[in-house]
Amino acid sequence: MAAKRAIGADLAGASRLAIEALTGVTELVEAVHMNVLNKAIGTGVVRPVAGVTSLVYRSVKGVTRLVGGSLDAVLARLVPDLGEPAAWAGRDALLAALNGVLGDRLAASGNPLAIPMRLRQGGKPLALHALAAPSGRILVLAHGLCMNDLQWQRDGVDHGAMLAAEGGYTSVYLHYNSGRHISVNGREFAQQLQALVDGWPVPVAELVILGHSMGGLLARSACHYAAQAKQGWLGHLSKMVFLGTPHLGAPLERGGNWVHLFTDLSAYSAPFSRLAKIRSAGITDLRHGSVLDDDWDGQDRFAHGTPLPQHVPLPEGVRCYALAATIGKREGDLADRLLAGDGLVPVSSGLAESDDPARSLAFERHVVYQTNHMQLLSSPQVSERLLAWL
Repeated sequence: MAAKRAIGADLAGASRLAIEALTGVTELVEAVHMNVLNKAIGTGVVRPVAGVTSLVYRSVKGVTRLVGGSLDAVLARLVPDLGEPAAWAGRDALLAALNGVLGDRLAASGNPLAIPMRLRQGGKPLALHALAAPSGRILVLAHGLCMNDLQWQRDGVDHGAMLAAEGGYTSVYLHYNSGRHISVNGREFAQQLQALVDGWPVPVAELVILGHSMGGLLARSACHYAAQAKQGWLGHLSKMVFLGTPHLGAPLERGGNWVHLFTDLSAYSAPFSRLAKIRSAGITDLRHGSVLDDDWDGQDRFAHGTPLPQHVPLPEGVRCYALAATIGKREGDLADRLLAGDGLVPVSSGLAESDDPARSLAFERHVVYQTNHMQLLSSPQVSERLLAWL
C-alpha cells in the first residue's frame, strides 16, 4: 500500500510538470518559427502566414492543456486515496534538486512536487512530544540550494550529530524549497523558529543556527523579519555560523544571467533566452546575496544592471561566525582565482569582505584550504572549527 501511495502523489506532480514543459517547448518552437518567417519574407507579407501558423501552435497547446487538465482531474481524485509519497531510493535528492531549479514555479502552480518547509529529524517531520531527552540547547541546521536536510550527512560526517554528541545540543534540520525567493523562505523560517521555541518541551537555554551556502542567507533573512515582527525566538538566538554562504553573491549565477543577455541579442536566438530564465527565484537571489523582498519585488530579476541588494546588518547581541573555503593552497593562487574560491563562492563573498565598507559584515572569520563547497559538510577542519566556536 505504501508503494501505491508514493506512486500516486509523485505521478500527479510529474505529470503536471511534463505538461507545463511540453507547452513551454511548443511556445519556444513557435517563437523561433515566427522569427525565421519574419526575417525570410518580411513583416508585411508574413502576417497572413503567421495567422495560420499561430492557429496551428494554439491548437497544439490547447490539446496539450486539455490532456493535462483531464489528467490532473483524474489524479486529483486519486491522490487523496493514494496519500503522501513514501521514500524510494534517491527520491529526496532528486526532489531537492528539482525544487532548487524550478521550486518557485512548482509552488506557484500548487504542484505536489513542491517541498513544504518543515523542521525534521532523520528525514521525518519533527515531533516535539516524541523528542528523546531534549536539551535546552537547540541547534538548527539549514541546507543550501538544491539540497535537503539528509545531505548534511556526507562521507560519514554530520556536523549536527557531531555537535549534539560533543556540545550537548539537540539538532533539528530545516527542509525547504530552495527555488523560492530567499526572503519568502526567510519569513517562513522565522515563523517555524517561533513555533519551535514556543513548543520546546524544556526551557530553552540557547538557540544556534548553522547554515550552509544559501541556508546562511535564509538565516539572515529570518532574523531580519523576526526583528520586524518582534518575534520572541530572536531573544534566544546566541550564535550563527555560516559555511560557504555567498553574502556578496555568487559568480556562477551572474554568469547564468549573461547567458540570456547574449541570446537576446539575436532574433533567432532570443527565444532560447527563455531557457536561461527557467532558473528559479532562489537561484537569481544568489547573484548578489539578496535576502529581502525589496531586492526583487516589482523588478525584472533577469535584467542586467539590477541594483545591489539592501544592506542587512547582523542581528544585535548574536555572535556570528563565517567560514569560507578555497580549492587553492592559499588565497589568491591560481586555483583560488580560477575556481572562485570553493568552486561556487569566492572567499571574499563567504567572509563578506567588500571594497565597499557598507556591504561588509563583522564576522569572526576562518578560511579552510584545498576544500570545495560540498566538502565543507565533511571536512575535519570544519568540524574542529565548529567545536571551537560552539
